[in-house]
Amino acid sequence: MQETTDHRRTVRNAAIGGAFLMAMSAVGPGFLTQTATFTQREGANFSFAILMCIIVDVIVQLNIWRVIIVSGKRAQMIANDVFPGLGYFLSLLVAIGGLFFNIGNVAGAGLGLNVLFGIPTIWGAVISAVAAVLILVMKNALKAVDRTVQVLAVIAVLVLLYTLAIMKIPYGTAVSHTFMPTKVNFYSILTIVGGTVGGYISFAGGHRLLEGGAQGTKDLGAVNLGALSGIGLASVIRIVLFLTGLAVVLGGATLDAANPAATIFKVAAGTFGYKFFGLLLFAAGMSSVIGSTFTSISFLDYTSRKNENTDHNRHYKMAITIGFIAFATLIFCFVGQPATVLVVVGAINGFILPIALGILLVASRKIKIMGAGYHHPAWLTWTGWLVVIFMAYAGINTVLNYCKKCDSTVKQAVG
Repeated sequence: MQETTDHRRTVRNAAIGGAFLMAMSAVGPGFLTQTATFTQREGANFSFAILMCIIVDVIVQLNIWRVIIVSGKRAQMIANDVFPGLGYFLSLLVAIGGLFFNIGNVAGAGLGLNVLFGIPTIWGAVISAVAAVLILVMKNALKAVDRTVQVLAVIAVLVLLYTLAIMKIPYGTAVSHTFMPTKVNFYSILTIVGGTVGGYISFAGGHRLLEGGAQGTKDLGAVNLGALSGIGLASVIRIVLFLTGLAVVLGGATLDAANPAATIFKVAAGTFGYKFFGLLLFAAGMSSVIGSTFTSISFLDYTSRKNENTDHNRHYKMAITIGFIAFATLIFCFVGQPATVLVVVGAINGFILPIALGILLVASRKIKIMGAGYHHPAWLTWTGWLVVIFMAYAGINTVLNYCKKCDSTVKQAVG
C-alpha cells in the first residue's frame, strides 16, 4: 500500500514537472517573436490561429503522452518498433530542430541579460549556456530541471500579468475575431503550432514523465494532469502576450522587425517595461535551452530503462549535453541575429509534427507496443489523424504560396 502511495506521489510530481517542462519549452524566445510578429501582421485575426493552436495542442499532447507512458518507451524506440530504422529518422528530425531552436534560445537568454544588466549579448549567451549545462549535468538533474523551470514560469507569468494590468485591452475585438476571423493565414497557424507543440516540444513532457517512473495504464491519470496543465500554462502565456501586443498594435505602434516583442513592452511601460521584457526573455530563453536540450538528448539515448543510470550512460549524456549547448552557443556567437531563424524553425517544426504524430498513432494500434489490455480512445485517434492531415495540408499550402512568391519575384526581376 505504501509503495503504491509513494509511486502515485512520485508520478504526480513527475507529471507536474513534465507540464512545466513542456510549457516552458514552448514559451521560448521563438514563441515571443512569433506571437509578436503575427500580431503585427494579422491583428485581431491572429486570435483564430491561437484558438486552433490550443485545440491542436490538446489533441497532440494527449495522444503522444499516452502512447509513450502506456508503452513505457521513448518515442524513438516506439518508432523503431513500428518500422525498423524509423526511430533513427525521427531522432534526427527532432535533434536538428532542437539544435536550431537552441541557437535562438541561447541568444534570447543572452539578450535578456543584456537588457537587464548591460552585459554584452554574446557574453550573456555564454553565461546562460554555462548555467544550463550545470543544471542539466548535476547529480539530481531532474529535480534541478523541475525547480528551475517552475521558477522561470512564475517569473514569466508575473511579468505578463503586469503588462496586461496596465494596458487597455480590446477584449471584444479579440473574442469576435477568435470565432469569426476575416482572414485565415495558414502560415501563422503552421508556425505557432510548430513553435508550441512541434518538434522536440511534443515529447518534452512525455519523456520527462517517463523518466519520472510513470509507465502503463495505471498512470494515465498523470498523463491527463501533466498534458492539460502544460497546455493551459503555455496557452495563458500566449493569450496574455497576444492581448498586450494587440493593444499596442491597435494603438498605432509599429513593432520593430528585429525585436518585435521588445516593442510591446516598451510601449506598454516605457523603460521599466523594457527591463521587464529583459527578465521575461531571460526566463524564456533559459527554460527553453533546458527543455530543448533535455528532450533532444533523450532522443539520442537508445539505452533500455534498466541501463539508463549506468556510469557509461551518464557520462555519454553529460558529453552530448555539453556539446549540444556549446555548438548552439558558438553558432550564435559567430552567425549573429536569430530572429528570422526562430520564425522559420517554428514552421519547420510544424512539418515535423504530422510525421511524428502519425508514427505514434500507428503505434497506438499495435498490441506488441501498447499491450493486449489497452485500447486507445477512438476520439483521440480520429482527431489525431485530422491534425496530421491539417498540418500536412497547412505545410504544403505554405510551401506552394512561398513558391508562388518566389516565381513572381523572379518574373519581376526578369521583366
